[in-house]
Amino acid sequence: MRYSAFSLAREALRGHRDWPRAWRSPPPKKAYDAVVIGGGGHGLATAYYLAKEHGVSNVAVLEKGWIGGGNTGRNTTIVRSNYHLDANAHFYEFSLKLWEKLSQALNFNVMYSARGVLNLVHSPADIDAAMRRGNAMRLNGIDAKFMSREEIAAWIPNLDCSPHARFPVLGGLLQPRGGTVRHDAVAWGYARAADALGVDIVERCEVQGIRVEGGAIAGVETSQGFIATPKLGIAVAGHSSHVAAMAGITLPIESHVLQAMVSEPVKPILDTVVTSGAVHFYVSQSDKGELVMGGDLDFYNSYAQRGNLPVIEHVVAACLALFPSFGRLKLMRTWGGIMDMTMDGSPIIAKLPVKGLYMTGGWCYGGFKATPASGFLHAHTIAHDAPHPLNAPFTLERFAEGRMIDEKGAGPYAWAH
Repeated sequence: MRYSAFSLAREALRGHRDWPRAWRSPPPKKAYDAVVIGGGGHGLATAYYLAKEHGVSNVAVLEKGWIGGGNTGRNTTIVRSNYHLDANAHFYEFSLKLWEKLSQALNFNVMYSARGVLNLVHSPADIDAAMRRGNAMRLNGIDAKFMSREEIAAWIPNLDCSPHARFPVLGGLLQPRGGTVRHDAVAWGYARAADALGVDIVERCEVQGIRVEGGAIAGVETSQGFIATPKLGIAVAGHSSHVAAMAGITLPIESHVLQAMVSEPVKPILDTVVTSGAVHFYVSQSDKGELVMGGDLDFYNSYAQRGNLPVIEHVVAACLALFPSFGRLKLMRTWGGIMDMTMDGSPIIAKLPVKGLYMTGGWCYGGFKATPASGFLHAHTIAHDAPHPLNAPFTLERFAEGRMIDEKGAGPYAWAH
């Protein structure tokens, strides 16, 4: 349904009463052609592309809580494709191209903002690494530009680019097409579009068991009863190991908390995303004016969506080392997402060792920006029972076969953003 400016104003004055639902809330059927566990961006995108690209619309998305209540609503909204290794570069560039056209595809404004993602460098070794990465990106057809300290100082006056800075800025690698996307709009847009194609989105339906018969998926036991299906996709981020274990599969994944936080809202003062590997920090400014900040993992294993004070202290200290003028701002709120960290820092988008069982997970720090490509390729793998060329490298078997896709800093014990 479309609204004019006058109808929106009228509804606002009425207190937003009686607005139509953006998607249905049906009870689950007894059987589906495919079921996707997880009602975040990855699960909703998987269901949408199953229906849109493959004509498989008898699909259910099962979410134990509410749509977008997990990592989709607990991240820092950054999208980029500035990767070095070919498999990651091609995958994330495909995702970024989907982001660029996603608002039109879903007929829903996901607020993609190509404000650029700038990775600062602080040493000669950093410069060499950034140059190599930028050259690899350009060879793969991805936009990259190395900026000098003088160019950065003129562009971002709040950044301390003086030679006496705690972390002297020597330059930076910029991906101009990188930027941010509104996270909740992504969940709502995919949910509405999937629903319109006939997908059932079932909230408050917790998967409590996976039924395997004769080595193949038979269905799932849920808090709303048994649901039969021959194809089951797992898209549950930090709970991937927990859910896969229901089918007797052990994943090479650790779950950790990754915290983020926002300042009080202020007028526009930062029109790009700034990150620093040496400082372990990244920051951007939201559409509401808040400074959105984050840093390292909490390095203990956890399924908790909350963090601890030492990481908050680290992030704030890193912020002030780079942006001293931000010290007068108040911190408004913090939150934690559950990261499913693979041992090489790259995802698993693949068939699992049980017939009819598939997963997209192990996203480490990169889950949100992967959302469209993850859903597209997960859907392809489910529909064809075989991977697309773009996700063929991201198998579970690579860990046993020694075919790591290691970006040297994207895994659970190193910094990357």
